[in-house]
Amino acid sequence: MTVSVRGVQLARLLGRWHALPARRRSPDYAALASSVRGLLADGRLALGVRLPAERELADALEISRTTVSAAYRELRDSGHLTSRRGAGSWTTLPSGHRVASSGLWMADDELDLIDLSCAALPAPEPLMAAAREAVEELPHYLGGVGYHPSGITELREAVADQYTERGLPTSPEQIMITNGVLHALDLILRLQVPVGASVLVESPTYPNALAAFAARRARISTHGLDEGGWDAELLLGALRQTRPSLAYLIPEFHNPTGHVMPAGLREQLVATAQRTGTDLVIDESFVDLPLDGQPMPPAVASFDRHGRVLTIGGMSKPFWGGLRVGWIRASAPIVQRLAAVRVGVDTAGPVLDQLVAVRLLSRAAEVIPQRRALLAAQRDALVAAVHEHLPSWRVTVPSGGVTLWAELDGPVSSALARAVEPLGVRLAPGPRFGVDGTLERFIRLPFTQPVPELVDGVRRIAAARYDLDRTGRPQWSEPALIA
Repeated sequence: MTVSVRGVQLARLLGRWHALPARRRSPDYAALASSVRGLLADGRLALGVRLPAERELADALEISRTTVSAAYRELRDSGHLTSRRGAGSWTTLPSGHRVASSGLWMADDELDLIDLSCAALPAPEPLMAAAREAVEELPHYLGGVGYHPSGITELREAVADQYTERGLPTSPEQIMITNGVLHALDLILRLQVPVGASVLVESPTYPNALAAFAARRARISTHGLDEGGWDAELLLGALRQTRPSLAYLIPEFHNPTGHVMPAGLREQLVATAQRTGTDLVIDESFVDLPLDGQPMPPAVASFDRHGRVLTIGGMSKPFWGGLRVGWIRASAPIVQRLAAVRVGVDTAGPVLDQLVAVRLLSRAAEVIPQRRALLAAQRDALVAAVHEHLPSWRVTVPSGGVTLWAELDGPVSSALARAVEPLGVRLAPGPRFGVDGTLERFIRLPFTQPVPELVDGVRRIAAARYDLDRTGRPQWSEPALIA
């Protein structure tokens, strides 16, 4: 089912389109068409969305229908709108252009490379002590077969206790241990999403999640985030209109924008999902990383009374990506069904890694505050460097997580990523975080590197941006992983 946007909703997205500089240089219809193209390029207006009728939009914008009609005609001529008599008009891109969600950056160990494509921290110092303790405890498990499809009991209890401490009572039977957060998502998709089913994601969102949906050949619809985060009316409206099998959302320090979903919307989201028959996969990878001491809203699952919310999380972001331990929190019957699915995939996770995770979680009160202090300092240094060297870029300072989402001074994200690579900087361009080749005005900048590397990286990016308008665009080969 095609998502439609009402006239008042599109008017709110357009904002003060008539006050833009282009408005003074162009006729009204051209300025309106340009503003709609800008919404598409930024991902705030998804592709495949049916726009309001000409008269409805004219009334909402308080302009003539002739102006809207001319703007729609220009959008059709530029390939950004497709119309069919009796069916309406819906958003497209010229020549059906799409960008696949694979072919992402591959992290490596090049010593002279400042890698700003990967949003992950190095291992904390207590990891070695945790590993030694885990090896000492391993003999207790060596008498068994070593297969624990739902995870070892000790780790399931530790994760359940974490949720309970956050005000979300959880039993170990509601926890399944996985080989990382993406593995958790993959198992959920195998169980809950038939091939070709409809799913809803945010735009922008985590690229590797998009790759997982593509592997299931899911029909993806998007909800565009703006500089303030989620538009409640549009998000809930998308759920009601498309009635997807599953919605994947990142409500805590959203990757890549850093937004936090307010408590009221969380409650509305769960209630709407229950009415539409939609399962909610809530990615809490960054929930442990508030940086400014702010209180966190209740977990989305705290509003769930019908088993619609499946929460995923893991050790990668607060601890270390090399420790491939994640988890799923769901109802006990769903955990049992997930374990049955897993037996046909990889049987079980490594016992030793899970023992290391238990020991690290027991040190969370020591490790997490150190991580937060480090990230806060690196975030502030990165923001200051962007303001100094790229003053025309706009960044909203996130209150947690590990990334900045920067709005550039033009739709040059992919070109900039190509141009800066010869200077020894690797970037993840905006379109990698969407499904339709949009988001060229944005780029993600993680603050997980040491301050000197962040500042040096921004200087190199600024040099590449300065040269970009004066030279041809270099060619590049497609890389393979973003974290």
